[in-house]
Amino acid sequence: MSVPADTFHRGPALSELREPPHGPLLDGRLRDLLGGKKIVMTGVTGFIGEQLLWKMLTDLPDTKPSVLVRRKGSADAVSRVRNLLKKKIFADLAERHGGLDGLLARVEVIEGDLPNVPALPADLDVVVHCAGDVSFDPPIDQAFTTNVVGTRVLMERMLEAVTGPDGVRTKVPHYVHISTAYTAGRRRGAIPEAGHVHGIDYEAETRAGLAMREQVEAASRMPERLTELRHQAERVHRQAGYLTTAADTERRRQEWVTAELVAAGTERARSLGWTDVYTFTKALGERVVTDLGADIEISIVRPAIVESSWLHPYPGWIEGFKMAEPLILAYGRGELPEFPASADAVIDIVPCDHVVNAILAVCATDPTPGEPEYYHVSSGARNPLTFHDIYGHIRSYFTAHPLENVSKPGAPLPEWKFPGAVSVERLLSTSERAHGLAERVISRAPRSHQTRKLARDLDLMRGRLDFWRRYHTLYNEYAQSELHFVDDNTLALTRSLDPADQGTFAFDTAGYDWTTYLEDVHCPAITASVRRMDALRKKRANRPTTFKDLTNNTAGASAVAVFDLDGTIMSTNVIEQYLWARLPDLSPLDQVVELGEVLGRLPGYLLTEQRDRGSFLRAVYRRYRGMDLAELERRVDSTMTDFILDRVSPDALRRIQEHRAAGHTTILITGAVSVLTRPLRDLFDVILAAELGVDADGRATGYLATSPLVGESRAAWLSHYASLHGVDLTRSFAYADSHSDLPMLSTVGNPVAVSPDISLMRAAQRKNWSIVEWKTKPPTPRWRLPA
Repeated sequence: MSVPADTFHRGPALSELREPPHGPLLDGRLRDLLGGKKIVMTGVTGFIGEQLLWKMLTDLPDTKPSVLVRRKGSADAVSRVRNLLKKKIFADLAERHGGLDGLLARVEVIEGDLPNVPALPADLDVVVHCAGDVSFDPPIDQAFTTNVVGTRVLMERMLEAVTGPDGVRTKVPHYVHISTAYTAGRRRGAIPEAGHVHGIDYEAETRAGLAMREQVEAASRMPERLTELRHQAERVHRQAGYLTTAADTERRRQEWVTAELVAAGTERARSLGWTDVYTFTKALGERVVTDLGADIEISIVRPAIVESSWLHPYPGWIEGFKMAEPLILAYGRGELPEFPASADAVIDIVPCDHVVNAILAVCATDPTPGEPEYYHVSSGARNPLTFHDIYGHIRSYFTAHPLENVSKPGAPLPEWKFPGAVSVERLLSTSERAHGLAERVISRAPRSHQTRKLARDLDLMRGRLDFWRRYHTLYNEYAQSELHFVDDNTLALTRSLDPADQGTFAFDTAGYDWTTYLEDVHCPAITASVRRMDALRKKRANRPTTFKDLTNNTAGASAVAVFDLDGTIMSTNVIEQYLWARLPDLSPLDQVVELGEVLGRLPGYLLTEQRDRGSFLRAVYRRYRGMDLAELERRVDSTMTDFILDRVSPDALRRIQEHRAAGHTTILITGAVSVLTRPLRDLFDVILAAELGVDADGRATGYLATSPLVGESRAAWLSHYASLHGVDLTRSFAYADSHSDLPMLSTVGNPVAVSPDISLMRAAQRKNWSIVEWKTKPPTPRWRLPA
């Protein structure tokens, strides 16, 4: 599986720029050099930290690991470490130590966080700081808090631990700082293993970065910003009600704050010569280390792009998705048509176990106090991999092992031409504009099964475009990078490994070939879990999550089943119902006149409904003025019952009967006038409908007797009803078709969206609610009036 280092192409520039290594070398086996030493480490629950702990427990039996872990929710630090040690890679170790408790006894757990670091043990020998914010685009204050302030506080606690009451240093600790090779920023060419020269005042930048949170929060609360965000929320949620709109406005405000803080970090970093706030704050963190470590042993390890392991704990071991995995999987799904990289630029990938082995080797060195040593753990200097190379390997893998869940089944894999960042940006922007136009069209289209299908397709397209945009923005700088990391110190260190350690602790990046690593190790490892999840989703594709089988439901009278009428159990609306009630009383000529008036007012009615469902209902019910309600009741009972029942969906009728058989209280909540619901009385235990006001002669006044139950008022009524009748809403059901019913659906444990409008469909998809289609095919055309 390995090949000699000299079989690989060496970049001509680096072969000429090599310098004699100046770092300390190893003199003995690592188990002896680190035997009896206490290594305090951060980031043990992270990717590198987890394997670092595993390696110490596995191959350094006399080394004493001590881990700084923060409490998370109700789980304290010890519980979190216990859960960590339950993972697959620790199984053999636990058995070897007589069980989990025996293994846990080998690890000293310190509960704390960055930057809230508690006192560290006085007998520490080495501190390995591998925790940090590894997102490329965190909010600026978060990046500074973790990567700069956290580093400073950790070092201060370390120095306090080895300083006696008299202020005299009891020992010289070794501080090993895990940084990133990309702290070099937007430089080009060879990057030596040395400190980066810059004149940035990290203390001033930290103060400004931390203060940005308060500034952006204040800006988010300015009237003009809140008005803009509220209008955005109202366009989506106006019909659902004020509280729903308010909640969404606040969500948008918080998202705006985060986006602004991310943008502030990115722009500040780039204005000073770094690709992003992650590399910027990691570079400032290095300066903190060298300043505070002026008289102790300091080593700074700079890994490149860390991916799955080459050999240990097993080939392909990986935790979570890192930098390359989302892009690899997106390509395999056919969702990444191009990439903005230079085809001949080097992508510097290094397996995780090489990084871990290098860190432990560095821990075993004795650098001169006050003279920081730097180590690049990278592959580009001696085993270069270009973007065109990795594209070829990934394409080869997915050609031989295609994913089942792809964006366009049967379509060939994208062929990257590497046209350049400008061309990729143009293609992405054009696609985004096309999507925006399609979204505007679909939002105005009549509701139908086909409309929902088109909306779902647009949502999938939006997801792909958002993914493409995000990674184009994040990684464009890295893809265009022309950094070449010199690794002379690291190479000298790996060559100084004792021969007995070469197999266990090797970290020579020329020791593997890319075809084997990418096509036989890395790609299979990252796609295995995806293939399992795809198979599980396929198996569950037709299994609803909230539309439950009621055959063995035991909730009985403690549950209710609430149904909306229009568009849910009947494909009708209040205007159509008004025409049923009004037109049979009129002469043919008056029918034409009345129908013309209704059609003329229809655009205004629709605009009113978009603003407020209650106002829309009140406007329609004005047209009932003068109608004899007693006569209408007689006509409903005598001639309209069958007409109305024929329009009830058979699927809805079946579901209502299932609920009644299960002992659930069935409730109909509708904006229709109550007289028109009389044919449905045998289906429901409770009917809430619009009550028309009448005068002394029993004729409709055109006003409602009570406010209509719409939007949030339905949810409020249901909650009150439940409290009065001992109803368990978590076991109850609700069925509706409109986004205005989102509050009511959210009130129960089993909400179901029935033939929903696009807004409700999207909400249901986000919340993992069942979406069902209840179709109605009445025996007579919809334009036919009741006889």
